[in-house]
Amino acid sequence: MSKHTSWHIGGTADIFVLPGDIIDLREALGFARNNQIPVSVIGNGTNLLVSDLGIRGMVIKIGPGLSHIEVRGKSIKVGAGVPLPRLSAVALRSSLSGFEFLAGIPGTVGGALVMNAGANGCSIGERVRQLTAVDHEGNEVQLSKQELEFSYRYSCLAKKKLIVAEAKLEGIPGSPEAIKEKMDSYLERRRKTQPLEYPNAGSVFKNPNGDSAGKLIEQSGCKGMREGNIQVSPCHANFFVNLGGGTAQQVLALVEKVQQRVLEKFGCKLTMEVQKLGEF
Repeated sequence: MSKHTSWHIGGTADIFVLPGDIIDLREALGFARNNQIPVSVIGNGTNLLVSDLGIRGMVIKIGPGLSHIEVRGKSIKVGAGVPLPRLSAVALRSSLSGFEFLAGIPGTVGGALVMNAGANGCSIGERVRQLTAVDHEGNEVQLSKQELEFSYRYSCLAKKKLIVAEAKLEGIPGSPEAIKEKMDSYLERRRKTQPLEYPNAGSVFKNPNGDSAGKLIEQSGCKGMREGNIQVSPCHANFFVNLGGGTAQQVLALVEKVQQRVLEKFGCKLTMEVQKLGEF
């Protein structure tokens, strides 16, 4: 699984499936159900910590087989496997604003919807109109924006064990020049403030209400702190980088140290934004 996570961390999966389309996805789920095989679903492997012991059962990766995009007016129909930078680029070519913040996020649409990914004060849930998902019985389910219960870094998809197949999003008609200018400013800020040269999983902790997890970690003296080959980035304190050969156990050990430091200094218990998957 280290080949399929942005942290380059993770043991082996018993079964790995890359569906070519929604029919493949439903067939894989049917096979797993009929054989009582547990199922885990991933996208681009960002915002994910996979155990060093790997994942028992079937891992389904939503990727190129579900990566279609269709634009009609201000509506974009997009497959769950579409990379977020590609979505923002298509929106730019279609003169649709509202997707600029996605330009530098390395995940896919499906994963972004599950956790309502966001940056620069925006989140993908704001752009959703309707969503097609598949349950673990292989049934297709249609959900409206209201039914998805979007909030900060949350949707009901994981709780309901639904796998995103496709979403209908809505942009805001705008000037391509203004859209590109905003997109470029976000990308430049990301290059200056994030450790893009090392494998990482994005923000490790959720921001507490009205505060910044990165700022609290930095002010607790944790920048540069290491556990084995995992380091709190000297560039951005809410990013933990893999300096080479780092493990999931090292990540969790560093998470605990940082949480304890911040708790002692500010009385605030940071909550992990990164999702754990596999045997811990």
